[in-house]
Amino acid sequence: MKFPKRFKEIGVISIVLIVSLSYGLYFFLQGLTEDSINTSLFEQQRLRQLDTNNAISQHISSDLDSIVSRLKVIANSVYAQQGNMSGDGIELILQEMYNDTTQLVGKADNLFIVDRNGIITHIASDQEEQRSFVGNNVSFREYVNQTKATLKPVFSTGLLSSDGVYRIIITYPIINRETGQYLGFVGAGIPTVDFFSGFGNVYDIESQYLAALDRNATHLVHSNPQLIGKDFFGEYTQNFTRQNKDLNNLMERVLSGKSGDVVYSIGLGERLTTGFPITIREENQTDVSTAPPPYVVFIVTPTSQIYSQFENILFSQRIETFSLLAISTAAAIILIVFLIKWNSNLDSEVKRRTGELEAANEQLKVQENMQKEFINIAAHELRTPTQSITGYSELLASDPENGIQYANPILRNAKKLQRLSEDILDVTRIESQSLKLNKEEFDLNDIISSIVGDHRSLLLDNEDTFNLDIQYESKSIIVKADRGRISQVISNLLSNAIKFTTAITKRRKEKGTISVTAEKKDSEVIISVKDTGQGIDPEILPRLFGKFATKSSTSGTGLGLFISKNIVEAHGGKIWAEKNADGKGVTFSFTLPLI
Repeated sequence: MKFPKRFKEIGVISIVLIVSLSYGLYFFLQGLTEDSINTSLFEQQRLRQLDTNNAISQHISSDLDSIVSRLKVIANSVYAQQGNMSGDGIELILQEMYNDTTQLVGKADNLFIVDRNGIITHIASDQEEQRSFVGNNVSFREYVNQTKATLKPVFSTGLLSSDGVYRIIITYPIINRETGQYLGFVGAGIPTVDFFSGFGNVYDIESQYLAALDRNATHLVHSNPQLIGKDFFGEYTQNFTRQNKDLNNLMERVLSGKSGDVVYSIGLGERLTTGFPITIREENQTDVSTAPPPYVVFIVTPTSQIYSQFENILFSQRIETFSLLAISTAAAIILIVFLIKWNSNLDSEVKRRTGELEAANEQLKVQENMQKEFINIAAHELRTPTQSITGYSELLASDPENGIQYANPILRNAKKLQRLSEDILDVTRIESQSLKLNKEEFDLNDIISSIVGDHRSLLLDNEDTFNLDIQYESKSIIVKADRGRISQVISNLLSNAIKFTTAITKRRKEKGTISVTAEKKDSEVIISVKDTGQGIDPEILPRLFGKFATKSSTSGTGLGLFISKNIVEAHGGKIWAEKNADGKGVTFSFTLPLI
């Protein structure tokens, strides 16, 4: 009679042990899985923050370059070159450049002129208090003497101005082009807090924020305002950072011109900090200067914020995994062998959830890369004509008598901006499914002949395309379609063919040919543009009709074929490209239904 009871006790103890071991194993494996996921996601966040920090650094550098460009216009103006630093003419162009700077850059709160003796002769500013400083002697300032000594643009260290605002000063020397005589300089005052707040949070220390320092490791901006103007390696800041060696090493690395990152704790909780130098490209240099950067910028993120982003994902996983464990445990009470099955299910579930997280993360990477690619392309495509328009407009304003030579470049770049804007609007309509067609009956030959004729005229005006011939044999074909949109597709294909064929004819010194054909086949018409150009780059081929199908920002936006594909498909046709049989060039074709 005792044996059954003993066996029962052993069974109960065995079940308790099995359950305890099961739950212990669960928590152990769950901990390992979550640690692995947290480590992976944290590394991805670190890399994203480095990319963001780099982008901010480049954006700041671009803004500073824009300010220097405007100072250069003033320094090279007729009024400045005459050396009359007190005249009405230089005051007028100073005010115009100030208005332009605040509209396009919006960072400098004053522009000013200083003569060779260090006396402020003019100040352009919206603040009456700053304009009252005209006549002050600033020759004691380091940036004044540095500009006079180097005869180069100077990016000052941080300084507390007379009005109590912490600023950096950018100067550009005024040097007579004929005599080489130093006449003074034009400068821009930039409030550090207002400037850097345009790139991120600089006020709330409890969340991700920006910090920036000058070449002397003096804080230009920090979410703790008590640190502004303080030396990072000084006693006050070192007490604040608790003399953290890892942070000090990162600071020294970034100040030397290298990027870096570190995770550390200084009593406010653990932080992830990344840092990048703000490099300034000197005039007539293709590479940035090897000298220490004038400024550095950091992004500081509480790691608790990073981990909180993962917590919701992990919480859902814990609930589902724990439910599976409970079911497996109940099954183990009935039959111990179910424990093996439970382990298998648990492992599969963990792998599946991890795979889902990885897939979601890969999708995020794709979206981020597409966004970065679009920003880079749009920035290049917009900046080039915008800077040209601005430059020629400034020349037109300062030299109206020769205005006719500046009008054509302004018009050409304005049209380029218009085309880019229309492409972006078309992409927006396509993605929002709001692209509308105005179909009508018309002779396809009319628009092909017109487009070919227009492009032939352009070839005659361009010496680079004199060795290029466009062939087309007129043939009447009636279709019902959107005349404007079909013209847009044909013009785009023909423009691409001219661009890539011209590149070959110039390099090989041989004649290039482009042929346009339109042929009826069954119930549709096939329009083809065949060229003898350089063909399709293998890297571009898999995504030829996708957005941004271009190797670099210098090759255009890469939107034309994407728009053309959607226009053709909206008509019920299809578009494709294939290499020519002789190995020279490529043929783009698309179909349209006949009436």
